[in-house]
Amino acid sequence: MEESLKDSMKYDPCKMITERFEVKDKPLQSYSPLALAFLGDAVYEVIVRTVIVSMGNTQPAKLHQHSAHLVKAASQAALIEAILPELTEEEADVNRRGRNAKSNTHAKNASVIDYRKATGLEALVGYLYLKGDTDRILELVKIGLEKGNLL
Repeated sequence: MEESLKDSMKYDPCKMITERFEVKDKPLQSYSPLALAFLGDAVYEVIVRTVIVSMGNTQPAKLHQHSAHLVKAASQAALIEAILPELTEEEADVNRRGRNAKSNTHAKNASVIDYRKATGLEALVGYLYLKGDTDRILELVKIGLEKGNLL
């Protein structure tokens, strides 16, 4: 009973957007890891910005500085390392696919290893977002920020 109530109150921004814009559903497996990472990067940044702004009203430059620190590849690499033991087999597979995806770009201020780990995290966030599992994204990011001592 309690579980069905929780499911009915589930917030799924992806579903709301795709329904409003009448976008047809695609199987999750049809998305490339880099497409998932592209989306996951934006979702992760919205989460970080929301947390930062909620911590207190301050100057935009300080907000930007704090959020930039959390969204850079090194911080994302630390976050994914902190949550690896928490991932399901399915989530670990998505992360691995994202981490191993061959990209034509690279971060200017990050090691190749950190950049790939960050891409894995972003792919995972994008996957969970398209899956409609916002609760799981928030749970993993919270664990990662706390365990990684990033906040």
